[in-house]
Amino acid sequence: MSKPVYVQEYNAIVAVLNKYNEGCKQARSSIMKPAFSEQATIFGVGADGKLTGGAIQNLFDGLDSSFRPSPEAQAAIVRIDIVGTAASARVDTNDVSGFCFTDFFHLLKVDGTWAVISKIYHTHVAP
Repeated sequence: MSKPVYVQEYNAIVAVLNKYNEGCKQARSSIMKPAFSEQATIFGVGADGKLTGGAIQNLFDGLDSSFRPSPEAQAAIVRIDIVGTAASARVDTNDVSGFCFTDFFHLLKVDGTWAVISKIYHTHVAP
């Protein structure tokens, strides 16, 4: 019987997502940067209802300049779907510098390593 690879791939993706989550908690992009492809993008809808985003460097710059460490932040990996070298994931995060987010990640396994290629997000209205 051959060993199922799904569990290994799943765990590798969880490790990538945990780099993102830890970077958010510590408000340090250097922690999350290895989770992303250099060509990754980020997009969301701003308070004005318009599309906002672009290169992933926008996330790193915003995190480093506008967010504060949030040791109380909690993240839940809600779902991971894997098909060969492609995957998608949903992460819900509470209390990151006072914000709550739902993030959708697309990942690709390139040269044997999983990396986030794109992130879209929704910022929840504060209670």
